Amino acid sequence: MFIEKASNDKEQFGWIEVICGSMFSGKTEELIRRLKRAQFANQKIGVFKPMIDVRFDNNSVVSHDSSQIKSTTVHSASKILTLSKGYEVVGIDEAQFFNNEIVTVCNTLANSGVRVIVAGLDMDFKGNPFGPMPNLMAIAEYVTKVHAVCTRTGGLAQFSFRKASDDSLVLLGEVDEYEPLSRGAFYKAMNSEVGQKHKNKKKI
Repeated sequence: MFIEKASNDKEQFGWIEVICGSMFSGKTEELIRRLKRAQFANQKIGVFKPMIDVRFDNNSVVSHDSSQIKSTTVHSASKILTLSKGYEVVGIDEAQFFNNEIVTVCNTLANSGVRVIVAGLDMDFKGNPFGPMPNLMAIAEYVTKVHAVCTRTGGLAQFSFRKASDDSLVLLGEVDEYEPLSRGAFYKAMNSEVGQKHKNKKKI
């Protein structure tokens, strides 16, 4: 379990925490847990998510286990800076959907004394690093990688396998569209998918 670092009155800088992992790994639950701890300590918090994430609630960050916390939806990462004045803690969910501007935004907030907590998918459905997440992990003081349970082996899962036949990078979905897989299960599933596409091309 992540334990917040002790504050240092002489230190005028904040810090960045990144929570990453596959789908169904508990990223958002962990983000909400940390934010609610800060809220309980009477710290001023602001929570943001990208406009694209409309799966559960437009005005809240909601996890798969129905935990939720009020949030503000923004079109761009730069808007977070404008809306974060006066906050001691800033939480950002689904960070992979922002462009690389989010890296500058997080650095700016941390450098101005704000604790920044960011959650997002570290890999896309093909197993490649997703959007700005690698850069966020690089600049963060703390990185927590959480894992799901593989639906095929029962082992640790760090890959998000897309069951739907859609090659677009962004496809919002839940258990009907995705399943968390271990490395071995993901490798087999991807190879099987490639083989099936090859067969279909031959038929055409």
